[in-house]
Amino acid sequence: MNIESALKEAMAIDGALGVALVDYDSGMSLGSLGGGGGVDLEVAAAGNTEVVRAKVRTLESLNIDDAIEDILITLHRQYHLIRLMQRGGVHRIFLYLALDRERANLALARHHLRRIEGELSI
Repeated sequence: MNIESALKEAMAIDGALGVALVDYDSGMSLGSLGGGGGVDLEVAAAGNTEVVRAKVRTLESLNIDDAIEDILITLHRQYHLIRLMQRGGVHRIFLYLALDRERANLALARHHLRRIEGELSI
């Protein structure tokens, strides 16, 4: 699955407001879809890059030899889900998905992002 297809699949998740595929070395978005309604995906990509970097540094400082699957940020009206891609290579990337909390099923959203990750080829 290419990036465009992956983004469309993520936007098909119930409650999806916006999605971005982000390189967390550079903080740049490799692609995004949706947004609006208070979700600026470019700002979210840059800001969530800092969240990911901080968590990776913290795990290293604690000498925890494990990999982050995802990071969840809950707001009163939204879920923000960051799914780190577990494949190696030059690019360290994550999928960022903003969800409407009233319409989303968090467990299903995580399941769908895991499936998209497995099928995505970059």
